[in-house]
Amino acid sequence: MNTGKRTLILASASPRRAEFLRQLGVNFVVMPADIDEKAYFRADPAETVKNIALEKAKRVFAVTHGAVLAADSAVVYGGEIFGKPKDVDDAVRMLHILSGSVHEVMTGVAYVAEGKTVLRCIVTKVFFRSLDDAFIRRYAEGGSPLDKAGAYGIQDGNLVEKIEGSFSNVVGLPMEFVSDLLKKEGFLTEE
Repeated sequence: MNTGKRTLILASASPRRAEFLRQLGVNFVVMPADIDEKAYFRADPAETVKNIALEKAKRVFAVTHGAVLAADSAVVYGGEIFGKPKDVDDAVRMLHILSGSVHEVMTGVAYVAEGKTVLRCIVTKVFFRSLDDAFIRRYAEGGSPLDKAGAYGIQDGNLVEKIEGSFSNVVGLPMEFVSDLLKKEGFLTEE
């Protein structure tokens, strides 16, 4: 079915990002970039996620010389970036802080191809429910939050009251922006 379509390189090991591209019908291969993300941290969280996404895309492009899409997401509360938790206790700590508050999910998206670079930060505002201690502990010990920025997955349900902005951005890839970009770059054809 994908015969004749260009192949995109996804510089991410995230199964959620790969699934979004599959749903769009994009022909792609996965090639995660191995970088030290802490080396690209900046005072501004939006600049941090953009820097990390761009470095991932550039690293993979240097090897493949193909069109590369990379992303980096962070949960931001009070100017602090909440990355993936180190362990269950760290997840519990993050969830206690986020409980009953409003935070932002920022995703830096980078597209690098021969002679072209596109870099953007998409922001979604997330209104978290008030979570009790027992629920937080059970959720953290269940393992789901351990591979997610901010120690939660919006798709896990019952955590978020409402959002303002892109739902898919909170999952890890702002599909409204990405699908427009991939259409312009010839990875999606109009049906």
